[in-house]
Amino acid sequence: MLLLSRKQDWLGNVRADVLAGLVVALALIPEAIAFSIIAGVHPKVGLYASFCIAVITAFVGGRPGMISAATGAMALLMVNLVKDHGLQYLLAATLLTGGLQIIAGYLQLANLMRFVSRAVVTGFVNALAILIFMAQLPELINVTWHVYALAAAGLLIIYTFPLINKTIPSPLVCILSLTAVSILLGLDVRTVGDMGELPDALPMFLWPDVPLDLSTLKIIFPYSAAMAVVGLLESLMTATIVDDLTDTPSDKNRECKGQGIANIVAGFFGGMAGCAMIGQSVINVKSGGRGRLSTFIAGSMLLTLVVFLSDWVSIIPMAALVAVMIMVSIGTFNWGSIRDLKTLPLSTNIVMILTVVVVVWTHNLAYGVLAGVLMAALFFANKIGHFMYVESDLSADGESRVYRVVGQVFFASSDKFNRSFDFKEALAEVTIDLSRAHFWDITAVGALDKVVIKFRREGARVNVIGMNEASETIVDRFGVHDKPEELDKVLGGH
Repeated sequence: MLLLSRKQDWLGNVRADVLAGLVVALALIPEAIAFSIIAGVHPKVGLYASFCIAVITAFVGGRPGMISAATGAMALLMVNLVKDHGLQYLLAATLLTGGLQIIAGYLQLANLMRFVSRAVVTGFVNALAILIFMAQLPELINVTWHVYALAAAGLLIIYTFPLINKTIPSPLVCILSLTAVSILLGLDVRTVGDMGELPDALPMFLWPDVPLDLSTLKIIFPYSAAMAVVGLLESLMTATIVDDLTDTPSDKNRECKGQGIANIVAGFFGGMAGCAMIGQSVINVKSGGRGRLSTFIAGSMLLTLVVFLSDWVSIIPMAALVAVMIMVSIGTFNWGSIRDLKTLPLSTNIVMILTVVVVVWTHNLAYGVLAGVLMAALFFANKIGHFMYVESDLSADGESRVYRVVGQVFFASSDKFNRSFDFKEALAEVTIDLSRAHFWDITAVGALDKVVIKFRREGARVNVIGMNEASETIVDRFGVHDKPEELDKVLGGH
């Protein structure tokens, strides 16, 4: 079923998909090499992984037009594994990562994305844009003026060429023209070839050379679990962004399975684990790529370029690719989020900014998204808690009072619920009307028990009326105020 794709996904946008895929392939090369260096492995490990993951996700992924390959977020997680145990354990961990992601897909864990608010997604996007820009700074520090001139010229081409011609992606024009200028003028600038040795052979199938026992599992499982979580988070968030950019839906549970299959294939062909790349995905979309063909071209051209045309690829100046990535970071950043700071609620702005700060500070997307989701949940609970209030009426003879509870009673509003009653008032009868309230959890049930018991201690008869079916179910199950045997335990301190 995973291989079932619509013809439109492959052949609906052939020319633009091919050109966009070529641009992405060029942009993938330096990053795959850089991420290999971060992980402490040979550049071919990242390049082979990028080829395998991009090509496989083109067939089995759930988001046409999204680019997946070796990424920095995943590379950071595997540093200690490579340093302590070597490449073979990394390949085994990559296989296990893929298996865990396939399980996540069948468990439909992608549905949990509905708990990620728009503010968290915006913060995630802005943080990635900042990280992409920061990643270019090493190429712009302590270099000759030629690099700055090339980068500036590249940006000028990228932003002005579409005014002349929109059929050829401007990043591709930038890369080709700056490479030609660099060669003709003999400029002494850093090139792709300076990043590391490019492979000269196609990837071969191999089985990781590790013992198949429990000790190996104990070593690789923590790394695989972390990589599976971070990989799926980045992939699903990137899929959401591509959905927005293209106004088309994606199948996120299929994407989970697709990422898993791609990582397993990468592990069997000597590649490291990877996931979706927001920068390259934005390049692809902005260059016209929309279908699975663009992802397939990106992966297959990457391998073709580094294996068969490495002499040509190695002379591309890094300044040209820096210009492309700066364009990506500018295009990725949600500038409207800065303008909206004045109009959006303070809680929304705090969630967005917190997500940005945590991601940029830790360079870990999972930490940032987790912090944002938790903060958004706290703000939501606090807001809903404020909507709960209690009003009351005293009878004409002053002997009885009716309390009417309105709103949601749960852990965040239970204290307010308790404070809303006057236990010192001398009453013969108290009626608590819950027809406009809902009790959500055991904290709320405990609060109701406490109120009823306190009134009874003061000598009042207590009537609880109007409870809806759902509230009645949880109160009957966990409440004690109408259960003498349970009440004795509570009052007895047991």
